[in-house]
Amino acid sequence: MDIFSRIAAGEIPSYKCAENDEFYAFLDINPLVKGHTLVIPRREVDYIFDMDDDEIGRYQQFAKSVAVALKKAFPCKKVAQVVLGLEVPHAHIHLIPMQSEADVDFRRDKLKLTEEEFKEIAAKIYAEFKKQ
Repeated sequence: MDIFSRIAAGEIPSYKCAENDEFYAFLDINPLVKGHTLVIPRREVDYIFDMDDDEIGRYQQFAKSVAVALKKAFPCKKVAQVVLGLEVPHAHIHLIPMQSEADVDFRRDKLKLTEEEFKEIAAKIYAEFKKQ
């Protein structure tokens, strides 16, 4: 089982932002901005385009719901969706609240947040997600 599957299963702690039976969203522990969230399928699939059409459609719908919650929790111009990540062999979408394109520069220094800040951010997003 890869690290993201273990996170979704609750074996490794995470800052949960949203979930359903198929997908799980949690805060990136090396965020670019407050609210930087990862959205993963619960099943192990390395490459997003290996998902069948129906599953990828549901995945995008779930990610959209998380993005809507994220924008309400952290008002921004847009929520960026970025798919990359060769370091973890599990499909994942980065959702990043952005005021400018500079907010999505993965080469820049990451935020250093306290556990309390992570908990507060995740709770804010989860509360908005639950309202939908």
